[in-house]
Formats: sequence, C-alpha cells, structure tokens
Amino acid sequence: MRYILLSADSPVKVYQVPNIVAENLNKYCVEFETWLRTSPDAEKYRTVYGTSFTETDFIEYLNTYIFPSEPSFFIEDLGWITKKKHLPEGYRKCPSYNF
Repeated sequence: MRYILLSADSPVKVYQVPNIVAENLNKYCVEFETWLRTSPDAEKYRTVYGTSFTETDFIEYLNTYIFPSEPSFFIEDLGWITKKKHLPEGYRKCPSYNF
C-alpha cells in the first residue's frame, strides 16, 4: 500500500491505496471517469450538466469494483495546496491527481 494525493478542485487529501493504483494512478482515474459516464452503476453521479463526484467517490469505486479485497482509505486532509513545494515533505513524491 502507498500514499496518493487526490483532489477534485478542492483541498488535497491523502489516501492509502494498493501499490498498483499508485503506480498507475492516471490510468485508474481515467477509467473511473469513463465508468462514471457509461456504467449503469454510476447513474447516481450523473446530472443534467454531466457528472458530479469527489475524490471520495473514486476511492469508493476502487473499494467496490476494482480492489474489494485491498481497500483504500483516507489518511488526512492537507487543505488547499496549489504547489508541490507547499506539501509536507513526506508527501512531495506521492502520485497525485486532480479531478
């Protein structure tokens, strides 16, 4: 398990996820965004204007559909951070994604 940083144009949050997710974060995030638009299971995220979701929904997707036997979980909220240099030292090399 490794740490990743996620945000949805919101405060940066740290999650612990399976290694394969951290190593391929962009791939899993893009697959999630496709799932949101196409899966019958994602109907609750669709609005007249498109999709509405947060990084927590991505973690729920991973835990429910992709890695149910290796659950990901929330570690901490780092607040509004716009530049990597403002991240705490221990998180600066973590993979990150902003939805």
